[in-house]
Amino acid sequence: MVKIVADRERCAGSGMCALTAPAYFDQDDEDGLVLLLADEAADDAGEVADAVQLCPAAALGFA
Repeated sequence: MVKIVADRERCAGSGMCALTAPAYFDQDDEDGLVLLLADEAADDAGEVADAVQLCPAAALGFA
């Protein structure tokens, strides 16, 4: 398992994470910023790695 981190202060609210890995990410209804639905992912969770790479604000990562 790998720990997922999301920096809401850096988030631009583009929604790429929620579109790419909806089991792990959503957007806050009030401000549109990233919400973590799970803070860990299996090592082979490719959709999470894709979401990290696709984030235009570089607000996502692994710890």
